[in-house]
Amino acid sequence: MPGTLYIVGTPIGNLGDFSPRAEQTLREVDFIAAEDTRVTVKILNHFDIKTKLVSYHEHNRLEKGPSIVERLLNGENCALVTDAGMPAISDPGQDLVRLCHESGIPVVTVPGPSAVITALALSGLEVSRFTFEGFLSVNKPSRKKHLEEIRDERRTMVFYEAPHKLAATLRDLHETLGDRRIAIVKELTKIHESVERTTLAEADGKYDGVKLKGEFVIIIEAKTEEERQAEAPRTDPAALARQFLAEGLSVNEAAKRAAKETGTKKSDVYRALVENGDRISENHI
Repeated sequence: MPGTLYIVGTPIGNLGDFSPRAEQTLREVDFIAAEDTRVTVKILNHFDIKTKLVSYHEHNRLEKGPSIVERLLNGENCALVTDAGMPAISDPGQDLVRLCHESGIPVVTVPGPSAVITALALSGLEVSRFTFEGFLSVNKPSRKKHLEEIRDERRTMVFYEAPHKLAATLRDLHETLGDRRIAIVKELTKIHESVERTTLAEADGKYDGVKLKGEFVIIIEAKTEEERQAEAPRTDPAALARQFLAEGLSVNEAAKRAAKETGTKKSDVYRALVENGDRISENHI
């Protein structure tokens, strides 16, 4: 029988958040697949865990993934860990999880801290609905496409960002999204944990040239319904009705549809057609 892959959450800063179940799992598995063995070994040393480590990260996943799966198929148990938090979230571990599912290997999760959820809870913003956007790409075309796709997002957005990229990211977010309420959360669960509640307009430029340390989570409130309506293009009801007439709709149906889509009265649309001298053929009546 195959072994089991355990997805194990590790502390995002405070080692006191390491759960007893996670500790037991790391002790009992045959080996641990770690994103950075230098980071994970600090946890192992702190809890006096002697389990062997193998490296599994973005740059070797295509090579290491199949070999880990082979060991699991031969009956060994493996714990998957990332540098901090839950593996497989904006993390190469998702590929290993997929490979295990495809190979019929049992996958079990040992939940732990998550920077996404922790930052949302701390932000004080409206977070009943949210979307995790991860890291913005450093590739300009991909970055621009990503930003354009979220311009009208109706849910609160969560981003991860490295300290040396924070200023540029805040600038790009402000340029694309306009001014929004945001929370910039730093160093979660660590000594210098902080949450800055501000706006994109105020944050844009604030960190230019500033040397920062630590990892950041940026939370941005969604565009409100009022903002979306204010930005919506104003369509001429009569012009829209003319388009429908050209498509073969009757005057009655064209006026009715144009009125519905523009929020105006059907009688006003019809009157506008007549007053503008539009020629209405018998086919349109």
